[in-house]
Amino acid sequence: MIVAIPKEIAPGETRVAAIPATVKELIKIGMEVIVETGAGEKSFFADEVFKEAGATIEKDTKKLYEKADLVLKVNHPIYNEQLRTHEADLLKNGAAFVSLFQTTREQEAVEKLTKNKITAFSMHLIPRTTLAQKMDALSSQANIAGYKAVLIAAAHLGKYMPLLMTAAGTIPPAKVLILGAGVAGLQAIATAKRLGAQVEAFDVRPAVKEEVESLGAKFVEVEADSDDGVGEGGYAKETSEEYKKKQQVLIKERIGKSDIVITTALIPGKPAPLLIPKDMVDGMIPGSVIIDLAAENGGNCELTKAGEIVKHNEVIVDGTLNLPGSMPIHASQLYAKNITSFITYMCPEGKLNLDMEDEIISGALFAHNGEIVNEMTKEAFKN
Repeated sequence: MIVAIPKEIAPGETRVAAIPATVKELIKIGMEVIVETGAGEKSFFADEVFKEAGATIEKDTKKLYEKADLVLKVNHPIYNEQLRTHEADLLKNGAAFVSLFQTTREQEAVEKLTKNKITAFSMHLIPRTTLAQKMDALSSQANIAGYKAVLIAAAHLGKYMPLLMTAAGTIPPAKVLILGAGVAGLQAIATAKRLGAQVEAFDVRPAVKEEVESLGAKFVEVEADSDDGVGEGGYAKETSEEYKKKQQVLIKERIGKSDIVITTALIPGKPAPLLIPKDMVDGMIPGSVIIDLAAENGGNCELTKAGEIVKHNEVIVDGTLNLPGSMPIHASQLYAKNITSFITYMCPEGKLNLDMEDEIISGALFAHNGEIVNEMTKEAFKN
């Protein structure tokens, strides 16, 4: 089975789907690996180190795709301006494809893969189970985003982060509010605490309170009679209108006192929930900062513009996309290990084993034999 690692062509993408160590793992189970020239260049993995690991280097993109039985990427397929064709149309009929793919949003790519009868998997759809933990690319990349979000916020902020006792007087610590205590939020809490900030965190799931407090942050809680925001697999779900009203009052009060707000709230398969309307930003301290990690999915702040940094009434709202890509060495290393763990699990003898009874394989699969087979993806096409 021939595995191809193309060069990522999405603007600003620096990551790669394989590193030399994972190339060796794929070869070990009997696969042949072809890497496109320069695929690892932006993450500082030269062609030469891939060759040393046993990969073949291919400079012709079309030939790379023509040879491939399985293509591993970071991003979903997009239109290749240089070749004047869509990456999905470069795949040979019946090939397999795996990437970090938001199938409910990238519908054109889903349609093309389905039309070409590609067996397509998304690392976004890997179930959050103990067995699949080492394949959880969402968590590995979110961890990086949470870490980097705090560093960027600190760089924007015109204040120190820690408490400082100086000859010129005492500097109080910066106040940081984290909205959403998933993987990104917990890493943001830990990083902000390491920098000496005073940290509070809010989440709709009461179960995360212990994790938040174990990191030294204060858990901000909406009083509710039920697990209103608790969804399947530990993810958040959309809350009731009554809960949202209580949430808005609480968040508005906390935001008005915060120097930094980092938002991480996402609901699988849906636009990001709006947590910070414009009037809340109006009430923030001049010079304060919002880092919106949900910018790609619409943003948690009403003023967020995906891929832009805007200023509103002296408040910075940062909607920078792909924060993991700003740390390409470790982002690539972690993602490559995630995707290779999935491939070696699904292809233990170097051949595609499409076991539809397997929770991980069937969960990640979204297109097969010309049909969309993932229920959440099907629902998105109906809307």
